Amino acid sequence: MKRSLVRKKVSTGSLSRRQWLYTAGAASVMAALPKNGLARAAAAGAPAIIRGYPLADAQLSICLTDNLHTRPILDGVVKPDGVELMVSTAGPPELFWRQLNFAEFDISEMSCSSLIIAISHGDARFVAIPVFATRSFFHTRTQVRTDSGIESPEQLKGKRVGVPEYQQTAALWTRAALQHEFGVGPLDLDWYMERPPESSHGGATGFTPPPGLKFQYIPQGESIRSMLTAGKLDASVFGNVNVPGVRNLFRDTRAEGARYYRKTGFFPMNHTVVFKRDVAEKYPWAVRNVFKAFEAAKALVRRQTRDLSAVYFDLELIPAAQQKALDTDPYAYGMAANRTLLQALTQYSNEQGLTARVVDLKDVFHPAVLESPPG
Repeated sequence: MKRSLVRKKVSTGSLSRRQWLYTAGAASVMAALPKNGLARAAAAGAPAIIRGYPLADAQLSICLTDNLHTRPILDGVVKPDGVELMVSTAGPPELFWRQLNFAEFDISEMSCSSLIIAISHGDARFVAIPVFATRSFFHTRTQVRTDSGIESPEQLKGKRVGVPEYQQTAALWTRAALQHEFGVGPLDLDWYMERPPESSHGGATGFTPPPGLKFQYIPQGESIRSMLTAGKLDASVFGNVNVPGVRNLFRDTRAEGARYYRKTGFFPMNHTVVFKRDVAEKYPWAVRNVFKAFEAAKALVRRQTRDLSAVYFDLELIPAAQQKALDTDPYAYGMAANRTLLQALTQYSNEQGLTARVVDLKDVFHPAVLESPPG
């Protein structure tokens, strides 16, 4: 059963220093207003302390997957300025299905691929901030039957390949790597998708198989696991099957991931974070504040990583010369650090027939986070 829980911050009855200053300032202004001052306070010429600043934090709902980089926000250790988060957690398939179908949350984690597809179809309900808490070399998680005769990616051509969801970002990155690194295009494979339309992301975004693609849904009552075990599939993309007779396509997944990174400079992301567009328009100041909170949460995790690793350098279990590697942030947020990777993602989506055009990143991300502020 997927874990789904809700945590709500309990009010202590006390005000933060910022809230106290806002409240005290507002009280002073209100006292100075004439009798009809309350009505006039909402007018365009009212003092900024009344019009522009909240006297209490904006309450916004948020749903995230529970991982190392989101946990400081989920646990309330890091809080965005001016925002009280009502927190839920869910696994990716459930979360994306709920948000794409029902837009339940003001802020949520979101599949990069599904977001790009939705926007390409004219769905403008969501706008993203460049937060990417999960990354992987997804193509290294391709699995094959040991008796399939598949020893290299090139030998996947003509094979039956299972995939949880054809449009999911992990599958998109895997197909891109197979095509651009090994010459195996999507049309070279026979695809079997596990999730039926009614419970898939594609059901909400209007997914249809690209022209010429050999594609079918896995029959009801079957799964990638059962079909691999029975020999009805030869391989799977991101299926995470752990049964006898199935192994990783790449014998040394770490070496392949490192090779790919050295060649391309890509450490692919699969999730981002979105606001409902109407919420971002109502609270435009909250967009960058929430982004900064995610950056602060990641910075906390990096500090903890340094603290925990220090003893290994002190004992010379890890050579001191390698300590500089910790200066690199593999999970960098923001547009500047990720623009090339995101442009590749939108290009691959179009190339694979998931979108009819290359989606402009300006259509995906909120203008407040497209550029870095001064200082």
